[in-house]
Amino acid sequence: MVLHPVVEFDGDLLARLGKSGPRYTSYPTADRFSPDFGYRDYLHAVASVRTRGKRPLSLYLHIPFCESVCYYCACNKIVTRRRDKAATYLSYLKREVEMQGLLFAGMNEVEQLHFGGGTPTYLSDEQMGELMNHLRRCFSFAPDERGEYSIEVDPRTVSTERVHSLRRQGFNRISLGVQDFDPDVQKAVNRVQPELETVAIIDAARAAGFRSVSIDLIYGLPKQNLASMTQTLDKVITASPDRISVYHYAHMPHLFKPQRRIQQQDMPDSDTKLRMLQLCIERLGAAGYVYIGMDHFAKPDDDLAVAQRQGRLHRNFQGYSTHADADLVACGVSSIGAVGATYSQNVKTLDEYYDLIDQNELPVQRGIRLSMDDALRRAIIQKLMCQFELSIPAIEQAFPIAFDQYFAGELALLLKMQDDGLVQVGPEWLTVTMKGRLLIRNVCMVFDRYLARPGEGPRHSQTV
Repeated sequence: MVLHPVVEFDGDLLARLGKSGPRYTSYPTADRFSPDFGYRDYLHAVASVRTRGKRPLSLYLHIPFCESVCYYCACNKIVTRRRDKAATYLSYLKREVEMQGLLFAGMNEVEQLHFGGGTPTYLSDEQMGELMNHLRRCFSFAPDERGEYSIEVDPRTVSTERVHSLRRQGFNRISLGVQDFDPDVQKAVNRVQPELETVAIIDAARAAGFRSVSIDLIYGLPKQNLASMTQTLDKVITASPDRISVYHYAHMPHLFKPQRRIQQQDMPDSDTKLRMLQLCIERLGAAGYVYIGMDHFAKPDDDLAVAQRQGRLHRNFQGYSTHADADLVACGVSSIGAVGATYSQNVKTLDEYYDLIDQNELPVQRGIRLSMDDALRRAIIQKLMCQFELSIPAIEQAFPIAFDQYFAGELALLLKMQDDGLVQVGPEWLTVTMKGRLLIRNVCMVFDRYLARPGEGPRHSQTV
């Protein structure tokens, strides 16, 4: 029995309105960061947050290494079997962690930690234990029952014993990359991952006492069809994870070299992809999962679903989060942080990373300092992405604007979306309809002043 409202699927509307657009893990989006923002600007940002007193802190650590390449992957990664590379990287990562810890000493408590990649479990059990101990020496952590400490895991790289070790090391949430259980699809993307192997890791995570188990799926992969997706969903629902992410595969081989190994003739057509999305929504909704938004589903009692009901949901570079008021400190190559009214991104190559840390500088390559207009539009986009509604009086209280005057052009566009049934525009509320939730990126794009600059081609994936 479905205990919650479901999104409304309108295939014709999705086919007509789908277009290239940001995923809004930040605003302004990362493609608008500037090299004019550097290390010293980041230091100024940290100094500014010191004046506000203690606030929660979120940490992100990027582990870029993988043993083999998944053809669909668009992450910043280094494919190598040379374990000495990870040992060298770990020594520099610890130095960056220590530098950041000194900057935030005495002013923040870590309530959220996320390890992403690459493959975080490329690090050995011993290396991971050393890194976690180092983090605790450099930062103060909230107790396990209050903190959210998560790690992305490739089930092919861990044993049940390793899962138990990760829990003892302090992780209490685990996310498993699955993508698809169909053997033909797995071969087509170079990620052969037996179902029993994945289920064993899920069972181990539950036995170890992880508070939440999440599974990542992708629709639109080569060799996928409705029958294979149905079988994968059956298996996922039987495994009963707490959260499920269903991402739309963005095929952009001109940007990501591994995708050039995917055969174009193996790709499902647009109509099939839309029907797979519909299938996912219907099957997961019928199984009792709440549609959080932007690819994410969760059980009704999961922290994400609770946070959404209570208006506390937040969105950042790791997706949806329950920690809306935390500054995000990011360590590792290519990682992106958000401190105060700034975003900053680290350099993307190991050589640059090592060189700057050897100079005792944080490896910040670019970033942006938000203007009042940026902060205003970020607040609006956050509310729409997380709650699917916006209180206009609340925005006017938080910012020195008259909404209908400041956003006159945007309101005209929203009225056209209202005609399509995507939104409802009133004097006090802007509400995204059940039909409009699947096109939430389109709605948010109305408020993005950086889009559609003259002469720019597509910079983002399709919105559906």
